[in-house]
Amino acid sequence: MKKLKFFMDNRFIESETGDYMDVYNPSTGEVIARAPCCTESEVERVIASSRAAYREWSATPVKERVQVLYRVRALIEKNLDELTLLVATEHGKVLDEARGELLKAMEATEQAISAPSLLMGESLMDASTGFDSVLHRQPVGVFAGIAPFNFPAMIPMGWMAPMCIACGNTMILKAASMTPLTAMRFAELYREAGLPEGVLNIVTCSRREAEIFLHHPVVNGITFVGSTSVGRHIYSTASAKGKRVQALCEAKNHALVLEDAPLDRTARGIINAYLGCAGERCMALPVVVVQEKIADALSETIVRFSRERVVGPAYEKTSELGPLVSKSHKAFVEKCIEEGVKEGAKLLLDGRGCKVKGYENGFYLGPTVFDHVTPEMKVGREEIFGPVLCIKRVKTFEEGLELMNSNPYANGSVIFTQNGYYAREFARHTDAGMVGINVGIPVPVGMFPFSGNKKSFFGDLHVLGKDGIRFYTRVKTVTSRWFDENEIKAEKVSTWDGTI
Repeated sequence: MKKLKFFMDNRFIESETGDYMDVYNPSTGEVIARAPCCTESEVERVIASSRAAYREWSATPVKERVQVLYRVRALIEKNLDELTLLVATEHGKVLDEARGELLKAMEATEQAISAPSLLMGESLMDASTGFDSVLHRQPVGVFAGIAPFNFPAMIPMGWMAPMCIACGNTMILKAASMTPLTAMRFAELYREAGLPEGVLNIVTCSRREAEIFLHHPVVNGITFVGSTSVGRHIYSTASAKGKRVQALCEAKNHALVLEDAPLDRTARGIINAYLGCAGERCMALPVVVVQEKIADALSETIVRFSRERVVGPAYEKTSELGPLVSKSHKAFVEKCIEEGVKEGAKLLLDGRGCKVKGYENGFYLGPTVFDHVTPEMKVGREEIFGPVLCIKRVKTFEEGLELMNSNPYANGSVIFTQNGYYAREFARHTDAGMVGINVGIPVPVGMFPFSGNKKSFFGDLHVLGKDGIRFYTRVKTVTSRWFDENEIKAEKVSTWDGTI
């Protein structure tokens, strides 16, 4: 069993704590590593390290900073098979999904490599007579990234670290205690790429120690992905201390299926969206709102396609649906299914009791489909984060859109239709920040922000895209005026020129 250390100043350091957290292989149910619950004093040391590194790193020319990221990107590609297996092993997503996550981490790193162009400011000569104004984007300082378990590569090592350090800041990552192995492997890659000491530090700890980041005067900003309750707490606490905060939180994404949508193709898109990563992603598609005319046919097709999915260990090539991340999370999802039955939803397909031969101790849950879910039911309202689909029925486009917008979460929304008018109306009026038209998972490419709304996001600036640059920089505007020698000699005692 591997005993993990925390990463500071490009070294792995054994924690003084006696409290360690188990890291599982969800495919087998076995403990494969133990992560330290770093102490408060160790978190303070890491913050001091990041502060010390900031002065020199922020003064490093941006073209030199991104050279490190060029090498990181090359190392990800070089070690892609190894990293894919690592993500699959510690998280449980199947190989294709794990590989896709690594490719998204590469994409976000490539976006950060564009920083020299994205950091360019603005200027205006003769903003007033003889006065020139120049706007600069400068780094902010030390940031803390609090990462979730469900994307151990893409989120901390794609969304958070690359853009942060490309902009000249330093970052402390709190890796998810359930899936820390990938982040620690990335630390080795960043060190190999030549990142200076202290620019990227990584710890594992409990919420108690992570709370230090929200209050510490050296930490200038927090980027967080996780539950809405924790995100709201982080936003309210850290922003009250004057810190920048972006908190990406829960979701209950809906798809609206109109009666003109092609049945099989739409069902395939829904299957991939609700079962991908075992439903453990904030851009999963756990709810389908369908017009009644085709509801029976669509639900039957979804169930039929769901049954075809091969459930198995994440790292076997034949597996199409891997396990959930932990035993406790599996129990939570099963409880949600039980509550849905009690609420009166019609259970068309029950994934409970799923067993994989040879992996009986793994945390498996098969595809689960509810029909006749109503807006009042908790199963169709709250995030489950598992391979569970809820089907709601409506009569019209307008009724479906209103039902979707009544949900308190607004990460993504989707419409399946061949009607351009309804597609355009949907894009205009849906509350969600990311919209798909015949696209089941409307996650934009890295040049655009990941832009959730309502209770799915707290903050003003999202991750990625130009928002990412703005979040990790602050603006400084310089106004200057110059005189020639004759003007200086002729200058009167009063030099006020009427400007304010």
